[in-house]
Amino acid sequence: MDTQHWDEMYRSRDQVFSGAPNGVLVTEVTDLPPGRALDVGCGEGADALWLARHGWQVTAVDIAQTALQRAAAAAADITGRVDWTRADLTITPPPAGAFDLVSAHYFPLPRQPDHAALPGLLDAVAPGGTLLFASHDLADLSPSQGHGSDPSDYYQPGEIAGLLDHNWTVLINETRPRTAPAPAGTHHTHDTVLRARRLR
Repeated sequence: MDTQHWDEMYRSRDQVFSGAPNGVLVTEVTDLPPGRALDVGCGEGADALWLARHGWQVTAVDIAQTALQRAAAAAADITGRVDWTRADLTITPPPAGAFDLVSAHYFPLPRQPDHAALPGLLDAVAPGGTLLFASHDLADLSPSQGHGSDPSDYYQPGEIAGLLDHNWTVLINETRPRTAPAPAGTHHTHDTVLRARRLR
């Protein structure tokens, strides 16, 4: 699950994802006033492009240079609204308090005994800002669908909700049906969704 793994995955196909924004993002963000957004694990950029076209200033981060190049090539109509950034957020955290929205969809954030990677993403949310974290429902997945690893090795939205302190209010913590058909070859019919607002 390193840089080489992800770059090879993107290079193996002309297009990996549908090009449409994630349904959870559209549902949960439409009512938010545009501001500064961090798209975690942006891939080929569909979520970042949707956010930018709806008025957000986006920092879109991915570990795979191939994915970022494809995303940037599709962004001609929104010049200056997305900063495409190659980084590993499990090693280098984003700037603290910098974003009104931190959005992570199907991002494999490894569970660690000291929770070393998670605080960086939480700290990136500005006071009054929103954390949106969506994942596959584990009931829909087998270990073989975890890119050679066990999906339970990664943070799930409900687990993150349980780690939030008094500085947060949890608005949504639920499992819901997907709004789009399951990708070919998968049984991904439900999402688990966390939406939380940072109070201070």
